Amino acid sequence: MAVTEIEDDVVVTLHYTLRDPSGELLDQSDADDPLLYLHGHENIVPGLEDALAGRAVGEKLDAVIPPEQGYGPKSGESERVPRSAMPPDVEIGMELLAEDEEGDVSPFWIVGIEGDEVLVTQDHPLAGVTLHFSVEVIAMRPATKEELEHGHPHGPDGHGHH
Repeated sequence: MAVTEIEDDVVVTLHYTLRDPSGELLDQSDADDPLLYLHGHENIVPGLEDALAGRAVGEKLDAVIPPEQGYGPKSGESERVPRSAMPPDVEIGMELLAEDEEGDVSPFWIVGIEGDEVLVTQDHPLAGVTLHFSVEVIAMRPATKEELEHGHPHGPDGHGHH
């Protein structure tokens, strides 16, 4: 079945550039390594996913995404954790994963190191930042059954590995 526009359960391939409000480059896809995501499955920030809905291959768009539709507002809250509870190579800016008693996994980021303590936050580094995306839709296809079960794409043809 051919797909003509971006909708839920479609794997989208795109090139993007992400800048902050001052125009500083934050991230971009490589020419030979575009971004693949599964639309409708929270693979990208909600505001960009909304802006891409209904678009077709070849379309280009600029989207300004407020923090509430990006990585959320900045809480500014951090927690002190004993350095001994962290990997030995811990450094500021590092993203780590924590698992709770129910087995749910959440990311957190290292924001400071003070002696025997490490400051951590659940705020994404881009929390509170208005995101400026320039995007070009390169390709799209229906997701495979396995991709739908896993909630993310498995490569350009749907048969790659994680």
